[in-house]
Amino acid sequence: MEFSIDHLGIAVKSLAAAKSIYEKLGLSVSPEETVEQEKVRLVMVPVGESRLELLEATSDDSTIAKFIAKRGEGLHHVCLRVPDLAVAVAKLKQDGVRLVSEEIKTGAGGYKYVFVHPQSAGGVLLELVESQH
Repeated sequence: MEFSIDHLGIAVKSLAAAKSIYEKLGLSVSPEETVEQEKVRLVMVPVGESRLELLEATSDDSTIAKFIAKRGEGLHHVCLRVPDLAVAVAKLKQDGVRLVSEEIKTGAGGYKYVFVHPQSAGGVLLELVESQH
């Protein structure tokens, strides 16, 4: 399994409003899912071999709410699919890469994930998820 783009995370004020353009284009939109620990509600929109993740805050103190307050709606993060997340995280830590949190968490769809801090990724919030076999 090679690395690939899993999804692009897009911060939105309203899932209902944001997903309508994709539905109008004829794309399928997943049922809404909530990730309590991240204080977000989301849908996934498959596009080719990748997906768009539309993220709506469920709390004013969530990362997504803060992002929208500071920068407005738009691209929040890029997510790469990696063959072995634990190995990737260990290598990054060994190489001094700054992670948002060193804890591997479980999120939407049961995916294991970790975020690389934008200071270590050219100004981009980079999410890594483990390939599901």
